[in-house]
Amino acid sequence: MTGQRGRAGRDANRLRAMRDYLRRTFEATEEVNRRAILSACPPRPGATLLDLGCADGVVTMRVAQRIGASRVIGAELVEHLAEAAAGRGIEVLRADLGRPLALDDASVDVVHFNQVIAHLQATDLFMREIRRVLRPGGYAVLSTNNLSSLHNIISLALGLQPTPCHVSDEVVGLGNPANFARGDGGAAGQMHLRIFTARALAELAELAEHHGLRVEFAGTAGFHPLPPRAARIATRVARPYGAFLVQRYVPSA
Repeated sequence: MTGQRGRAGRDANRLRAMRDYLRRTFEATEEVNRRAILSACPPRPGATLLDLGCADGVVTMRVAQRIGASRVIGAELVEHLAEAAAGRGIEVLRADLGRPLALDDASVDVVHFNQVIAHLQATDLFMREIRRVLRPGGYAVLSTNNLSSLHNIISLALGLQPTPCHVSDEVVGLGNPANFARGDGGAAGQMHLRIFTARALAELAELAEHHGLRVEFAGTAGFHPLPPRAARIATRVARPYGAFLVQRYVPSA
């Protein structure tokens, strides 16, 4: 019994160490993704920026600074996040992104939406709304999880649930003991509904064309669970397996 308890303790310690490593590398990968988004945003001095799913507004303001926005609008449903964004000077819309936006046609120059489309059922409506609010000459930048990323492929090969694929409406991490967010219920009601592979997002580009948008840039960012330096090399040689997918759209007509 003592030996079994010792092995169980060592196994638990190894699992905690693995989760800690995965958390650190994923946080680093998210920052790589944010920088890729900024690189995909050409400067647009004096622009009106719309951030769909602006959270607390920290990343929103980085995008605003990058493009030189003079007006910043953020759509956010979670109240405490909306209040934090408003505290940063963002005009906050308490908006359900599954519904039409309370904005005029052709009223914004740049739309940013990072880690948002995975939460939505009404993908067609969402793309139509982006096109509707964009001014001629404007652009939209999207980023989302890549279902065909290396870490998700490894999970499936081991018979585990890929980490961005939520199976509960209240608790994340079910089906994968290595998920460092396992058991976190803080996103209740905001779980991932649609996770894209690189191929699926490429075909979403066809959907974008259908709704009057054209893909101007497509790439991937990060290579979880590799640390950033190794990930940069891996992304160059195996781009379809990067952790995040990044695209920039412009009006096609």
